Amino acid sequence: MNDDKENSGQQPTLARRPTIKDVARVAHVSLTTVSHALNDRGYVDPDTRAKVKRVAAELGYRPNLRAQRLRTGRANSIALLSSMPFAVAGGSSRLGFMMEVAAVAAEAALQQGQALILVPHLEGSRQLLDELDIDGALVVEPVADDPQIRRLRERGVPVVSIGRVTDESLSIPQIDLQTAVIGQSLLEHLLTQGAKKIALLVGTQRRHSYLEMERVYTGFIRQHRLRKMVAKADEYGGEDAGRVACLELLADFPDIDAICVPVDAFASGALRALNDLGRSVPNDVMVVTRYDGLRARNAKPPITAVNLHLEQVSALAVELLFEHICGDTRRQIVLGPKPEIVPRESSMSRT
Repeated sequence: MNDDKENSGQQPTLARRPTIKDVARVAHVSLTTVSHALNDRGYVDPDTRAKVKRVAAELGYRPNLRAQRLRTGRANSIALLSSMPFAVAGGSSRLGFMMEVAAVAAEAALQQGQALILVPHLEGSRQLLDELDIDGALVVEPVADDPQIRRLRERGVPVVSIGRVTDESLSIPQIDLQTAVIGQSLLEHLLTQGAKKIALLVGTQRRHSYLEMERVYTGFIRQHRLRKMVAKADEYGGEDAGRVACLELLADFPDIDAICVPVDAFASGALRALNDLGRSVPNDVMVVTRYDGLRARNAKPPITAVNLHLEQVSALAVELLFEHICGDTRRQIVLGPKPEIVPRESSMSRT
């Protein structure tokens, strides 16, 4: 009976979990050949490789991931970390920017045989970062001398920054989100919509995007001979911090007719401040922001924002990270896709 079953081409049914030895026995090849065939390593005749994979599938063989990790030293997982506090990264946007990045990064990682671990900003997370078993990490818009990057690098974990880093001496691979282009585009948009007294509201933290936005703003107002009006808010205060900073800005410069607010949480706070003062948006004051997330789309009125093409950004970041995990360190700075303004009611022309 057993001989007839094997001669019929059907694989024997195993009462236990099949092993690599079972695959080798049924496929009539060595253990080494099975290992190379299933892991696409070494030279294996294409027909034999296909046969081994077919037998493994028919037997229901699954590799022992624990043993595989012990053998290769790989964790088969990468992390996505944010240094943005939840007051900015969370709220109505449900982690907004980070979750949009995570959705695509997780799929791209799985295609590389890796799982993605999502690590929101945590106070005192040093112990977690020391214990996190990962092969590499993506860090979203780190601050200057970011402690997360420092801890990971001390462990020898490859890191890729989504967004430029402030401290160029770090020499870590980065995805350039083209913040200068974003800032210039938003300011020119406000100018063409009729704004003449444009203010800037940014975060106090030393992030490359904040510093770059202020640099671009300073150059822009000098070029157009406008008055410089800048306010700053602490990220940890979230929307409330944006509201207070906007109120202070308008107290100092009551004739402001437009505000560029790169952080969407601060932009939501600015809308609240303007509403408290009875200022109409956009008739009295225009408002624009950078990230085209739920806050911008669901605001009243909806806020003009920027499409950062985060799907492409995420895929580029994962690709760059795996290059460095595999030892290919040639690429250090990768230019992200060109950002595009999404005009909405908050900056409609007054003419």
